[in-house]
Amino acid sequence: PNTSTAFRLSCPEVKVPFPVFFTVGIVSLAENLLVVVAVMRSRNLHSPMYCFMCSLAAFNTIASVTKTWENLMIVLADAGHLERRGPPETDLDDVMDSLLCMSFVGSISSFLAIAVDRYITIFHALRYHNIMTMQRTAAILGLIWTLCAVLAVLMVKFFNFKFIMICFIVFFVVSLAAICFLYVYMFMMARIHAKNIAALPGGGRDKSQHQRRWGSNMRGALTLTILFGAFVVCWAPFFVHLVIITVCPMNPYCECYRSLFELHVVLMMSHALIDPAIYAFRMAELRHTFRKMLFCSDWKFCL
Repeated sequence: PNTSTAFRLSCPEVKVPFPVFFTVGIVSLAENLLVVVAVMRSRNLHSPMYCFMCSLAAFNTIASVTKTWENLMIVLADAGHLERRGPPETDLDDVMDSLLCMSFVGSISSFLAIAVDRYITIFHALRYHNIMTMQRTAAILGLIWTLCAVLAVLMVKFFNFKFIMICFIVFFVVSLAAICFLYVYMFMMARIHAKNIAALPGGGRDKSQHQRRWGSNMRGALTLTILFGAFVVCWAPFFVHLVIITVCPMNPYCECYRSLFELHVVLMMSHALIDPAIYAFRMAELRHTFRKMLFCSDWKFCL
């Protein structure tokens, strides 16, 4: 106990001011809602990849709203404007935690769906529209949202059971490995394919069209790889925090890492802030749609 107290004193909990939470939450909420509305309103974005990206933006929105609302309730309670009633407050906290877990699992699932979609686009281009129909896309999204909601409730309800946390960790690691494998395989095959195209005789129209199509697909894959990298960087500290709570809840050597919890939450919320910026910077179609929506250059987007 004395050792634990010493670690708490040497590693005091790092507090993040509420205005930081609130600003990050509101800005990320606005950005991700912009992505969702853009995909819904623009016919040019009605494709499986953009639907999965819209799903990712929706999960980011849930994370932003959840943590902003939770921190607002804490500030109001500390200021005496909100009465702490006990069980109802605990139930509300469980709901918030469930939504946060749902956002985490949903983001990974959306990235996995996007990775599979890009793989089919690049390596089964001729059959892509037969494989990835909008009906199948809707079914996949429905399955993702249903499973994420169920898993989130189970994780929060049975959080104290180590089996649930082990399943959570396994899901994260397996999904991470599968996504990394798909992207590494795509880029390795891209290099081989580029060499094969360069080795073809002549410089005909078919060759140049094939090069442009392949280059466009690979640029899309690179953009999604950047998105996935941002997700790992922003969510990994929070995930490690959950693992530490399970593995060494009473170990004083874990105290210093746990003291940074609020920084991990801000970093996690920042992921929702970063994603739309990557969309706007890397994807011309979305950037064009954003411009029309923000400046009302097309009256349809202003209604």
